[in-house]
Amino acid sequence: MERKRTDCPALPPGWKKEEVIRKSGLSAGKSDVYYYSPTGKKFRSKPQLARYLGNAVDLACFDFRTGKMMPGKLQKNKQKFRHDALSLAKGGKPDLNTALPIRQTASIFKQPVTKVTSHPGNKVKTDLQRAVEPPRQLFWERRLRGLRSSDVSEEVLHAMELPKGLQGIGPDSSDDVLLSAIASALHMSSTPIMGQTSVAVEKNPTIWLNTAQPLCKSFTVTDEQIREQELKVYQARRVLEEALTADGLARAAENSRVPLRGKTA
Repeated sequence: MERKRTDCPALPPGWKKEEVIRKSGLSAGKSDVYYYSPTGKKFRSKPQLARYLGNAVDLACFDFRTGKMMPGKLQKNKQKFRHDALSLAKGGKPDLNTALPIRQTASIFKQPVTKVTSHPGNKVKTDLQRAVEPPRQLFWERRLRGLRSSDVSEEVLHAMELPKGLQGIGPDSSDDVLLSAIASALHMSSTPIMGQTSVAVEKNPTIWLNTAQPLCKSFTVTDEQIREQELKVYQARRVLEEALTADGLARAAENSRVPLRGKTA
């Protein structure tokens, strides 16, 4: 990799911009941009930079890739925001798309397919399911491998622990891939999640895999597990209720003290 570090005039004195150019691999020629504070702290994205600088620097029109202020970019964002606000005011719906990053492959067969025979009752049939949703890549859940969620302080959140009865199937049967597969199946499918019921899938998953089910062996959910989850949900709701009650009392106490200060003044 080739690294180039230069000063960044758009930021306060002492800030450096580093551009790392990849020399090999499939991503050869592409570059990553990082910023370093005068104390040496590294920033990988614009949100991190904005949280650190706060109100000291207005980064609304700051372009993270070039390190320059782009007033035209801010104007375009304002116009887009106004357009979105106007469309919502007229009754438009906000974009709440939560689709997963699934790569889909176009079918190699032309649609519709006509079977030509001498029978007079032949009709052209179209597979509606195939026409609406192209087939997905096999083992596409592996694209979610290594992704981790983090909180506002950029601390990585630990993944949830899966029950011992869940066992992965496929070329990568790690817990994070299995968790992504089950979560995506619950998110996208309306059918019951039972896992791979065929025994042959363990011998050759590339042939016998049921793509409608996650990459795990067949499993059953017991009544005891359901009661344990219900207890966890109940406890979480109690903690949330107590936190909201304490916050409401604190706000009420703070608001009640404001008029008294005005009278004493």
